[in-house]
Amino acid sequence: MLLSKAIDQFLHELADVRLASEHTVAAYRRDLVRFVAFCGEDASLSAINRTQVQDWLVDSHAAGLAASTLARRLSALSSFFDAAVQAGWCRANVAAGVRPPKLPKRLPRTLPPEQTAALMNHTDRASELRDLALLAVMYGCGLRVSEVVGLNLDDIDMDQFELRVFGKGRKERIVPLPQGAVEYLQAYLGERISAVEEKAVFLNRFGRRLTVRSVQRMLKDRALENGADISVTPHRLRHSFATHLLASGVDLRAIQELLGHASLATTERYTHLDIAKLTEVYDEAHPRARRKG
Repeated sequence: MLLSKAIDQFLHELADVRLASEHTVAAYRRDLVRFVAFCGEDASLSAINRTQVQDWLVDSHAAGLAASTLARRLSALSSFFDAAVQAGWCRANVAAGVRPPKLPKRLPRTLPPEQTAALMNHTDRASELRDLALLAVMYGCGLRVSEVVGLNLDDIDMDQFELRVFGKGRKERIVPLPQGAVEYLQAYLGERISAVEEKAVFLNRFGRRLTVRSVQRMLKDRALENGADISVTPHRLRHSFATHLLASGVDLRAIQELLGHASLATTERYTHLDIAKLTEVYDEAHPRARRKG
Protein backbone atom coordinates (compact mmCIF):
# COMPACT_ATOMS: atom_id res chain seq x y z
CA MET A 1 0.00 0.00 0.00
CA LEU A 2 1.23 3.47 -0.83
CA LEU A 3 2.01 5.69 2.14
CA SER A 4 -0.15 8.46 0.66
CA LYS A 5 -3.15 6.12 0.25
CA ALA A 6 -2.83 4.86 3.83
CA ILE A 7 -2.75 8.43 5.12
CA ASP A 8 -5.87 9.31 3.11
CA GLN A 9 -7.72 6.36 4.66
CA PHE A 10 -6.50 7.33 8.14
CA LEU A 11 -7.76 10.90 7.72
CA HIS A 12 -11.10 9.61 6.45
CA GLU A 13 -11.45 7.40 9.54
CA LEU A 14 -10.40 10.27 11.78
CA ALA A 15 -13.21 12.45 10.45
CA ASP A 16 -16.02 9.96 9.85
CA VAL A 17 -15.43 7.26 12.48
CA ARG A 18 -13.63 9.00 15.33
CA LEU A 19 -15.60 12.21 14.68
CA ALA A 20 -12.57 14.45 15.07
CA SER A 21 -13.14 18.16 14.44
CA GLU A 22 -12.31 19.77 11.10
CA HIS A 23 -9.42 21.62 12.75
CA THR A 24 -7.94 18.38 14.13
CA VAL A 25 -8.20 16.59 10.78
CA ALA A 26 -6.68 19.58 8.98
CA ALA A 27 -3.76 19.66 11.44
CA TYR A 28 -3.06 15.95 10.93
CA ARG A 29 -3.33 16.38 7.17
CA ARG A 30 -0.78 19.22 7.08
CA ASP A 31 1.83 17.26 9.03
CA LEU A 32 1.29 13.90 7.31
CA VAL A 33 1.29 15.39 3.81
CA ARG A 34 4.69 16.91 4.62
CA PHE A 35 5.98 13.47 5.58
CA VAL A 36 4.73 12.07 2.26
CA ALA A 37 6.51 14.89 0.43
CA PHE A 38 9.71 14.04 2.30
CA CYS A 39 9.50 10.30 1.57
CA GLY A 40 8.19 10.65 -1.99
CA GLU A 41 4.72 10.28 -3.50
CA ASP A 42 5.46 6.70 -4.59
CA ALA A 43 6.78 5.62 -1.17
CA SER A 44 5.41 2.31 0.10
CA LEU A 45 4.06 2.19 3.65
CA SER A 46 5.83 -1.09 4.35
CA ALA A 47 9.18 0.42 3.33
CA ILE A 48 9.07 3.26 5.87
CA ASN A 49 11.46 2.74 8.77
CA ARG A 50 12.59 4.51 11.92
CA THR A 51 15.57 6.09 10.19
CA GLN A 52 13.33 7.91 7.73
CA VAL A 53 11.26 9.29 10.58
CA GLN A 54 14.41 10.52 12.33
CA ASP A 55 15.74 12.01 9.09
CA TRP A 56 12.47 13.87 8.58
CA LEU A 57 12.71 15.43 12.04
CA VAL A 58 16.36 16.35 11.47
CA ASP A 59 15.42 17.96 8.16
CA SER A 60 12.56 19.84 9.85
CA HIS A 61 14.90 21.03 12.59
CA ALA A 62 17.42 22.23 10.00
CA ALA A 63 14.62 24.27 8.43
CA GLY A 64 14.40 26.21 11.69
CA LEU A 65 11.16 24.73 13.05
CA ALA A 66 10.49 25.00 16.78
CA ALA A 67 10.75 22.03 19.12
CA SER A 68 6.98 22.20 19.70
CA THR A 69 6.37 21.85 15.95
CA LEU A 70 8.69 18.85 15.73
CA ALA A 71 6.95 17.22 18.69
CA ARG A 72 3.56 17.80 17.07
CA ARG A 73 4.72 16.29 13.77
CA LEU A 74 6.09 13.23 15.54
CA SER A 75 2.86 12.84 17.49
CA ALA A 76 0.78 12.99 14.31
CA LEU A 77 3.00 10.43 12.63
CA SER A 78 2.90 8.10 15.62
CA SER A 79 -0.91 8.30 15.73
CA PHE A 80 -1.05 7.43 12.06
CA PHE A 81 1.22 4.40 12.46
CA ASP A 82 -0.77 3.21 15.48
CA ALA A 83 -3.88 3.21 13.31
CA ALA A 84 -1.99 1.55 10.46
CA VAL A 85 -0.87 -1.30 12.73
CA GLN A 86 -4.41 -1.79 14.05
CA ALA A 87 -5.74 -1.89 10.49
CA GLY A 88 -3.12 -4.46 9.49
CA TRP A 89 -1.45 -2.20 6.95
CA CYS A 90 1.97 -2.55 8.58
CA ARG A 91 3.58 -4.57 11.35
CA ALA A 92 4.98 -1.92 13.68
CA ASN A 93 4.79 1.73 14.62
CA VAL A 94 8.18 2.91 13.39
CA ALA A 95 7.65 6.33 14.96
CA ALA A 96 7.07 4.94 18.46
CA GLY A 97 10.75 4.55 19.31
CA VAL A 98 11.76 8.00 18.12
CA ARG A 99 12.35 10.44 20.97
CA PRO A 100 10.64 13.81 20.59
CA PRO A 101 12.68 16.97 21.14
CA LYS A 102 12.68 18.44 24.62
CA LEU A 103 10.16 21.24 24.96
CA PRO A 104 10.74 24.30 27.10
CA LYS A 105 8.45 24.37 30.11
CA ARG A 106 5.99 27.21 29.70
CA LEU A 107 3.49 28.48 32.20
CA PRO A 108 0.06 29.41 30.90
CA ARG A 109 -0.03 33.08 29.95
CA THR A 110 -2.93 35.13 31.25
CA LEU A 111 -4.38 38.54 30.49
CA PRO A 112 -3.91 41.36 32.99
CA PRO A 113 -7.25 41.63 34.82
CA GLU A 114 -7.84 45.20 33.69
CA GLN A 115 -7.35 44.19 30.06
CA THR A 116 -9.80 41.32 30.42
CA ALA A 117 -12.39 43.72 31.80
CA ALA A 118 -11.71 46.22 29.01
CA LEU A 119 -12.75 43.67 26.40
CA MET A 120 -16.31 44.09 27.68
CA ASN A 121 -16.31 47.86 27.11
CA HIS A 122 -19.21 48.83 24.84
CA THR A 123 -18.50 49.85 21.25
CA ASP A 124 -20.66 51.07 18.36
CA ARG A 125 -20.33 47.83 16.40
CA ALA A 126 -23.45 46.48 14.71
CA SER A 127 -22.56 43.10 16.21
CA GLU A 128 -22.08 44.46 19.74
CA LEU A 129 -24.81 42.41 21.44
CA ARG A 130 -23.51 39.22 19.86
CA ASP A 131 -19.87 40.01 20.63
CA LEU A 132 -20.53 40.80 24.29
CA ALA A 133 -22.60 37.63 24.71
CA LEU A 134 -19.91 35.56 23.02
CA LEU A 135 -17.16 37.03 25.19
CA ALA A 136 -19.20 36.55 28.36
CA VAL A 137 -19.89 32.91 27.51
CA MET A 138 -16.39 32.07 26.26
CA TYR A 139 -14.59 33.72 29.17
CA GLY A 140 -17.19 33.07 31.87
CA CYS A 141 -17.37 29.36 31.01
CA GLY A 142 -13.73 28.84 29.95
CA LEU A 143 -14.68 27.51 26.52
CA ARG A 144 -12.39 26.76 23.62
CA VAL A 145 -13.15 28.93 20.59
CA SER A 146 -14.25 25.84 18.64
CA GLU A 147 -16.67 25.02 21.45
CA VAL A 148 -18.28 28.45 21.57
CA VAL A 149 -18.82 28.70 17.80
CA GLY A 150 -20.14 25.12 17.88
CA LEU A 151 -22.91 25.94 20.36
CA ASN A 152 -26.47 25.33 19.15
CA LEU A 153 -29.65 26.84 20.53
CA ASP A 154 -30.71 23.54 22.11
CA ASP A 155 -27.40 23.43 24.04
CA ILE A 156 -28.60 26.31 26.23
CA ASP A 157 -30.66 25.55 29.33
CA MET A 158 -31.79 28.91 30.72
CA ASP A 159 -33.89 27.20 33.40
CA GLN A 160 -30.84 25.52 34.94
CA PHE A 161 -28.32 28.18 33.82
CA GLU A 162 -26.26 25.52 32.05
CA LEU A 163 -24.59 24.92 28.71
CA ARG A 164 -24.07 21.61 26.96
CA VAL A 165 -20.62 21.74 25.39
CA PHE A 166 -18.98 19.35 22.94
CA GLY A 167 -15.21 19.38 23.36
CA LYS A 168 -12.36 17.50 21.74
CA GLY A 169 -13.47 14.21 20.21
CA ARG A 170 -17.09 15.35 20.58
CA LYS A 171 -16.86 14.64 24.31
CA GLU A 172 -19.91 16.16 26.01
CA ARG A 173 -19.84 18.12 29.26
CA ILE A 174 -22.21 20.42 31.12
CA VAL A 175 -20.92 23.77 32.37
CA PRO A 176 -22.68 26.38 34.52
CA LEU A 177 -23.56 29.78 33.05
CA PRO A 178 -22.46 32.70 35.27
CA GLN A 179 -25.18 35.28 35.93
CA GLY A 180 -23.34 37.91 33.89
CA ALA A 181 -23.15 35.58 30.90
CA VAL A 182 -26.87 34.78 31.23
CA GLU A 183 -27.77 38.47 31.05
CA TYR A 184 -25.62 39.14 27.98
CA LEU A 185 -26.89 35.97 26.31
CA GLN A 186 -30.54 36.83 26.92
CA ALA A 187 -30.02 40.32 25.48
CA TYR A 188 -28.38 38.88 22.36
CA LEU A 189 -30.92 36.11 21.81
CA GLY A 190 -33.69 38.68 22.04
CA GLU A 191 -32.22 40.45 19.00
CA ARG A 192 -30.71 37.43 17.22
CA ILE A 193 -31.32 37.16 13.49
CA SER A 194 -34.26 34.85 12.75
CA ALA A 195 -32.64 32.06 10.78
CA VAL A 196 -35.12 29.17 10.70
CA GLU A 197 -32.68 26.54 9.48
CA GLU A 198 -29.65 27.75 11.44
CA LYS A 199 -29.25 26.11 14.85
CA ALA A 200 -26.07 27.96 15.79
CA VAL A 201 -26.21 30.35 18.73
CA PHE A 202 -23.72 32.84 17.35
CA LEU A 203 -24.37 34.00 13.79
CA ASN A 204 -22.56 36.23 11.33
CA ARG A 205 -24.28 39.04 9.44
CA PHE A 206 -25.45 36.58 6.81
CA GLY A 207 -27.32 34.50 9.38
CA ARG A 208 -24.83 31.64 9.30
CA ARG A 209 -22.69 30.08 12.03
CA LEU A 210 -19.84 32.29 13.14
CA THR A 211 -16.35 30.98 12.29
CA VAL A 212 -13.31 30.54 14.51
CA ARG A 213 -11.40 33.06 12.40
CA SER A 214 -14.13 35.66 12.88
CA VAL A 215 -13.94 35.29 16.66
CA GLN A 216 -10.15 35.60 16.60
CA ARG A 217 -10.41 38.75 14.48
CA MET A 218 -13.08 40.24 16.74
CA LEU A 219 -10.92 39.68 19.82
CA LYS A 220 -7.91 41.25 18.15
CA ASP A 221 -9.91 44.31 17.08
CA ARG A 222 -11.48 44.85 20.51
CA ALA A 223 -8.09 44.53 22.18
CA LEU A 224 -6.55 47.12 19.85
CA GLU A 225 -9.47 49.50 20.37
CA ASN A 226 -8.91 49.31 24.12
CA GLY A 227 -5.17 49.94 23.94
CA ALA A 228 -3.98 46.42 24.72
CA ASP A 229 -0.21 46.05 24.66
CA ILE A 230 -0.22 42.24 24.34
CA SER A 231 -2.08 39.92 22.01
CA VAL A 232 -5.51 38.66 23.01
CA THR A 233 -6.49 35.19 21.84
CA PRO A 234 -9.33 32.79 22.68
CA HIS A 235 -6.79 30.45 24.24
CA ARG A 236 -5.48 33.20 26.50
CA LEU A 237 -9.01 34.00 27.65
CA ARG A 238 -9.43 30.34 28.60
CA HIS A 239 -6.19 30.41 30.60
CA SER A 240 -7.37 33.55 32.39
CA PHE A 241 -10.63 31.85 33.33
CA ALA A 242 -8.76 28.91 34.85
CA THR A 243 -6.20 30.94 36.79
CA HIS A 244 -8.84 33.20 38.30
CA LEU A 245 -10.86 30.20 39.45
CA LEU A 246 -7.80 28.58 40.98
CA ALA A 247 -6.91 31.83 42.72
CA SER A 248 -10.38 31.97 44.27
CA GLY A 249 -9.94 28.53 45.80
CA VAL A 250 -11.87 26.37 43.34
CA ASP A 251 -10.80 22.71 43.48
CA LEU A 252 -8.41 21.65 40.73
CA ARG A 253 -10.59 18.70 39.72
CA ALA A 254 -13.60 20.98 39.40
CA ILE A 255 -11.56 23.21 37.07
CA GLN A 256 -10.57 20.10 35.12
CA GLU A 257 -14.25 19.27 34.60
CA LEU A 258 -15.11 22.82 33.57
CA LEU A 259 -12.27 22.98 31.06
CA GLY A 260 -12.95 19.52 29.69
CA HIS A 261 -9.38 18.33 30.25
CA ALA A 262 -9.00 14.57 29.81
CA SER A 263 -6.04 14.51 32.19
CA LEU A 264 -5.60 16.27 35.52
CA ALA A 265 -1.94 16.75 34.61
CA THR A 266 -2.99 19.28 31.98
CA THR A 267 -4.93 21.29 34.55
CA GLU A 268 -2.12 21.06 37.11
CA ARG A 269 -0.03 23.48 35.05
CA TYR A 270 -2.01 26.25 36.68
CA THR A 271 -0.66 25.42 40.14
CA HIS A 272 2.72 26.84 39.08
CA LEU A 273 1.31 30.35 38.74
CA ASP A 274 1.69 33.09 41.31
CA ILE A 275 -1.47 32.21 43.20
CA ALA A 276 -0.97 34.84 45.89
CA LYS A 277 -0.87 37.62 43.31
CA LEU A 278 -3.87 36.26 41.47
CA THR A 279 -5.88 36.00 44.68
CA GLU A 280 -5.06 39.60 45.53
CA VAL A 281 -6.52 40.95 42.28
CA TYR A 282 -9.30 38.44 41.74
CA ASP A 283 -12.21 40.03 43.59
CA GLU A 284 -11.71 43.53 42.25
CA ALA A 285 -10.66 42.71 38.71
CA HIS A 286 -12.44 39.60 37.41
CA PRO A 287 -15.31 40.87 35.22
CA ARG A 288 -17.43 37.78 35.86
CA ALA A 289 -16.47 37.26 39.50
CA ARG A 290 -19.24 36.58 41.98
CA ARG A 291 -17.34 35.50 45.10
CA LYS A 292 -19.04 35.24 48.45
CA GLY A 293 -17.29 36.61 51.50
